[in-house]
Amino acid sequence: MTAAIVWQRRRAAAAGVWREFAANRGGLAGLAVLALIVALAVLAPVITDSAGLDVTHAPGRPLQPPSAQFPLGTDVDGRSVLLLTLWGARISLLVGFSATVLSVFIGTVAGIAAAHFGGWTSAILLRVTDFFLVLPSLVLAIALSSVLPQGVATIILAVGVTSWPTTARLVRAQTLTIESRPYIERARALGGGHLHVVGRHVLPGVLPLVFANTTLVVGNSIIAESTLSFLGLGDPSAASWGSMLQRALGSGAVTGGAWWYLLPPGLAIVVVVLCFTLVGRALETVLDPRLRGERERP
Repeated sequence: MTAAIVWQRRRAAAAGVWREFAANRGGLAGLAVLALIVALAVLAPVITDSAGLDVTHAPGRPLQPPSAQFPLGTDVDGRSVLLLTLWGARISLLVGFSATVLSVFIGTVAGIAAAHFGGWTSAILLRVTDFFLVLPSLVLAIALSSVLPQGVATIILAVGVTSWPTTARLVRAQTLTIESRPYIERARALGGGHLHVVGRHVLPGVLPLVFANTTLVVGNSIIAESTLSFLGLGDPSAASWGSMLQRALGSGAVTGGAWWYLLPPGLAIVVVVLCFTLVGRALETVLDPRLRGERERP
């Protein structure tokens, strides 16, 4: 009976969050565009022929302008730019989501541990966090990508391991706020251990903020992946938006006026990052009462 009441309250809370989110037109539009892009990326093997990615089976002429056969033209190898953009979305989104999961996991664990245990644990974790904050994350990611073998897994590891400090700082501050509340003291007085306090009280209070921050981290991860691929540190055998820009620049598409080779991947990165930003800001407004109050203030 108690479990049924808890789940009923959770469903009611989730419905309230969705109503608040749906009231934000920017966040809703961003979510709709993201859903469309993710659907196209997932269905790319079904709606397109992957054989067109092979340079030995390129169906068109090099740098052919947009036409009925190739709506976005062809690249320097004669491959369809539309096909490359669709398949590039798979790599870019895969790296973005995977690196974000790794980054948010490390940051959440480090932030909760630093705030909950305190003492020397907090001191060590904060010094490590400060170290990663001081050094530019892109430089660290480039260093890791240069040392490790080239591939998608290396990009995910490089981006995820270098982008967690901001999440750790955010989670630590939220954990300190939660643990200062009276019900945490009651839980400890009744014999609740570290696992009980963190699992039953701290983590549920931190997760909404972590979830809102995650949408913003995904956009940054996609930009980082595109940057590394543009610098030639990505998987050379996989099509991604960053590698498309790198090949377009190296093949002389800029000086040759082949705008159709540059615009699709560049615009795709801008649109996806903008959509994630809109969704993240909308979630922050919904989950943070202070921001919601500012929005409703005349």
